[in-house]
Amino acid sequence: MTVMLEPILIVMHQETSSPGRVGLALKTGGFPLDMRRPSLGDPLPPTMDEHAAAIIFGGPMSANDSDDFIRREIDWIGVPLRAKKPFLGICLGAQMLAHHLGSRVYRHPDGHAEVGYYPIRPTACGREVCDPWPEQVYQWHREGFDLPLGADLLAEGDSFPVQAFRFGGAAFALQFHPDVTHAMMCRWTVRGHERMLLPNAKPRTAHFADRAVYDPAGRAWLAAFLNHWLGKPAAAERQASAG
Repeated sequence: MTVMLEPILIVMHQETSSPGRVGLALKTGGFPLDMRRPSLGDPLPPTMDEHAAAIIFGGPMSANDSDDFIRREIDWIGVPLRAKKPFLGICLGAQMLAHHLGSRVYRHPDGHAEVGYYPIRPTACGREVCDPWPEQVYQWHREGFDLPLGADLLAEGDSFPVQAFRFGGAAFALQFHPDVTHAMMCRWTVRGHERMLLPNAKPRTAHFADRAVYDPAGRAWLAAFLNHWLGKPAAAERQASAG
């Protein structure tokens, strides 16, 4: 008997945005994807009753922007938090979660950006979530955030100390981009070429050279992380009921 999984809500910020490798992994796992773009007028559900989980992805905006859709998304994060459903924020989505929880979202005092691959260091708590972590991860941001009160720090960085955190057991924030595919990297480094001129940013050639070195570990980490995020006991229970 085939078990139909509830869809995962996917929140994107541009017409051409893609959930990339994260979306592919979820679809491979049997989850339908409910794609919403609030910036283009799509509504967000009032409850999580019809969704297994939710992910807010990245974008060129800031969590500090006053745009109506930014404020609506930040406020809406309370819906999965109250329902205790798995929530994941990636880059801008991570900054939105931090903002929702009352933390500062800020630019580096020296104007530094992280655009390219940069080292991260998992904490003991991060290693409990999944281990090993990749030595370097792909970044595309010039803002970071403070660790929210009551959150568990999962990974640290240099220019932006908070790289990943967990809140309340089911909500996770990743400052980096495990979602990026080779095609996405090609597109970002062409359309966003000016970002590579920011202080501390890596040149385009380094993005692809580093990808050859660090992407295999990042791909393996993402599979382990998504299993943890979605809950292995729940997955085992579904398989048992299907047997």
